[in-house]
Parts: sequence; C-alpha cells; structure tokens
Amino acid sequence: MSLTKKILIGMALGLAFGVLFQVTDLVTNAFISSYVINGVIDAGGKIFVTLLKMMVVPLVFVSLVCGARSLGATGSVGRLGGKTIGLYLLTTALAVSFALMLALIVDPGLSASDENQAALSYDAYQAQEAPSVKDTLVNIFPANPIQAMAEGKMLQVIVFALLLGLALSRAGAAGDRIGEFFADLNEVMMKLITMVIQLTPYGVFCLMVKLGASVGWVEIGKVLAYFLTVASALILHGLIVYPTLLKALTGINPLMFLRKMREPMLVAFSTSSSGATLPVTLRTVEHRIGVNNNVAAFAVPLGATINMDGTAIMQGVATVFIAQFFGYQLGVDALLMVVLTATLASIGTAAVPG
Repeated sequence: MSLTKKILIGMALGLAFGVLFQVTDLVTNAFISSYVINGVIDAGGKIFVTLLKMMVVPLVFVSLVCGARSLGATGSVGRLGGKTIGLYLLTTALAVSFALMLALIVDPGLSASDENQAALSYDAYQAQEAPSVKDTLVNIFPANPIQAMAEGKMLQVIVFALLLGLALSRAGAAGDRIGEFFADLNEVMMKLITMVIQLTPYGVFCLMVKLGASVGWVEIGKVLAYFLTVASALILHGLIVYPTLLKALTGINPLMFLRKMREPMLVAFSTSSSGATLPVTLRTVEHRIGVNNNVAAFAVPLGATINMDGTAIMQGVATVFIAQFFGYQLGVDALLMVVLTATLASIGTAAVPG
C-alpha cells in the first residue's frame, strides 16, 4: 500500500474515533480523557510533529548552503532569487485580495454572534505598534547565527545559509572540500526524512483523534460564516490561482502536479504547519516532481518562510469580519492598506502548528 493511502486511512480513522469519543461523551470519562486522548494519543501526535520540526532548521541550513553554493558557482543566484521572491510576493498579494473580495461578498461579520458586543468596544482596543520597515529589514540579518538556529528564526537562518553558500562557491579548493561535506550531509538528512515520513500515518491518526475529540462544534457554529469564508478562499486559491499560474508559467498539467504533491498536502492538513511539512515537501519536490536540487533547496525553504498565502487569506477575512462585527466601514484606501500590511505581515509569521 502506498504511503498516501496509509495517510488517508490514518486520517479518516483518527477523525472517526475522535468524533465517536465526543458523540458518546467518552471525553468526559476521566480515564479516557487523561490517559487515552490527552495521554497516549496526544503524546503520539506531538512526538510526530516534534520529529518533523526537529529536522527543519538543519535541513533548511544544509540544503540552502548546497543550493547557494551551486547557484553561486553558475552566477544565477541573483536571477533565481529575484524571480522567486517576486513570484512569492505576487501570490501573497493575490491571496489577500481574493480573500477580501470573497469576505465582502459573504459578509461573515454581520452574521456573527453579538452576545459579547456590548462588553467590547472597537475604540477601546489598543493595537500593538507594528515594527518599522527599517527594523524588519535589520532583523533579517543574524547577529548570532547559532542563536538564530536555536530559536528557529528562519529568515535569519536562510540569510546566513545563503551567504555561507555563496562564500563557499568563491573560496576555491577550501570551498570545494567543505561543500562536499555539506553535500554528503544533505544526503544523510534526506535519509533521515525518509525514516520519519514512514511514521506519518500513525502521527496523522493521533492528530486527527485529538482534533475530532476536542473541536468545539458549538463554538464553530457561532462563527460558521467566517470559518467557511476562510476555508473557501483557501480552497479556491489552491485550486484556481496556483494551477493557473503553474499552467501559464510552466505548461505543466496542474492535475498531475497536485497528484504528485498529495503527501505534503496531507501532512500539512494534519499538522497545520508549513514548517513541520517542509521536510516532506522538499523530498517530494526533488524525488517526485523532479526539480533540480539546487533550485528546490533554495526555493522551498524560502517559500515555507515568506510565502504564507494561507496566513494572508486568514488576515484578510479576519479584518473584514472584525470590521463588520463592530460596524466599522472599510474604504478603498483601508482595503489597499490591508493588502499591503497582510502581505508584509505574512512574511514574518512563524510556521508553527495550530
């Protein structure tokens, strides 16, 4: 049986068991709740996600060093970097624009529960001051690369890896020797990923059981319009915008592409984390899609860090939802500002589960 089928079975069985626990009120049983759902099942899901997250920083660092070294030797790193970042910013701007349009059509905030509205005040809310563009740019560069790795600051890790890779491409024989070490280390990392990925069906099963048993269906019902608007925007962006760009820019059949990318999509859906899914994505892009390692090692980690289209969609719909909830009118200038700020804000969002 293929790994994809195993993941689907684990997902379906996990969700079914979780809903069964909730429907039959077994979640209220002290033993089931403490030792099964919040014990063994929760631990299994967290261990799986932790194993994926464990590999993210070393994988991004090693693969980007290898990719930047190879691209630096050919002199194409600047051209590839410009195209990649430009495409990522374009898709993010399209995502938040699409989300705003859909939210203004659905009006999710108008149908939300207003039982707490009297106790809340839009004018009383004090927003945190956003960092300036200068601070944002300065914070991309790591003062201590080791600390950046330990704290999982991916943009700083990416910048250091790119600079180190470019330095290796220009360091002659010394760069070649160290570059070969990184190439070997990259092969070992890919083997480690393969080992962890074999645990995916079991990790997905645990995550889905916990989700099915703990999700608050009543609470979801209160904001159902918002929930469905976000979900619809995500699905339409994934099935219309991306395939259209893929077909227009490469001529590749989108259905074939989506079929080959099943495993990363299933893992992403289960873990709710693009960061945790990164090892699976990189492995699939190289081995199933056939993307050159130099390009994949550069574009995939960078995309998992700055191409947060799902986050941008959520921020766009949430802005309209909150504005409608409090009766605040969003003009054209405000909507354009949302597109800009959501695009920039999504770049710095951590790819954590949840």
